[in-house]
Amino acid sequence: MKLLLDLFLTFSKIGLFTFGGGYAMIPHIESTCVTRKEWIAHEEMMDIAVIAESTPGPIAINCATYVGLKKKGIPGAAAATLGVILPSFLILLLISFFLDSFLEIRWVASAFKGIKIAVGILILDAAVKMIVKMKKTPLPIMILSASFAAMMLINIFALRVSTIILMLAAAITGLSVYLIKRPDHKEAFK
Repeated sequence: MKLLLDLFLTFSKIGLFTFGGGYAMIPHIESTCVTRKEWIAHEEMMDIAVIAESTPGPIAINCATYVGLKKKGIPGAAAATLGVILPSFLILLLISFFLDSFLEIRWVASAFKGIKIAVGILILDAAVKMIVKMKKTPLPIMILSASFAAMMLINIFALRVSTIILMLAAAITGLSVYLIKRPDHKEAFK
């Protein structure tokens, strides 16, 4: 029961004090779950981030659910997920009652402008940390370079391309290389 409460409170703090959504939460989840609590290893956090991005739902909720599941099964997943969701839900519920008058307050509007900048920096920080810690083998570097180039071209030319297409292309590339390197293709899917 103590671990369930710890999972709930830990992810409640992450959910309460992180602005900007799931990508901004990744550095906090990593520092808490990997460094301070040692619930998961860094390599596992990298895998969680990739899987959480690839599966339906917000990335922070998927990360919390996975960590909770690993530590305490289904009850742990429920505690961590509820912990990360509840603070945001309650804050948004409260704000929704006073939204018009809330946004008219000059210092609140200024604070949100500053928060937008901080969120961008947090997301960039998470990306840089993942790049620094990734394995420096040819395949990840090739996928990273191709994805970056595609992203820049898409943004420069204002093209409408779903990120899902880029993720699927990277997944197909990785799976293809994996299958080509394995002589026993049937074993790859066991």
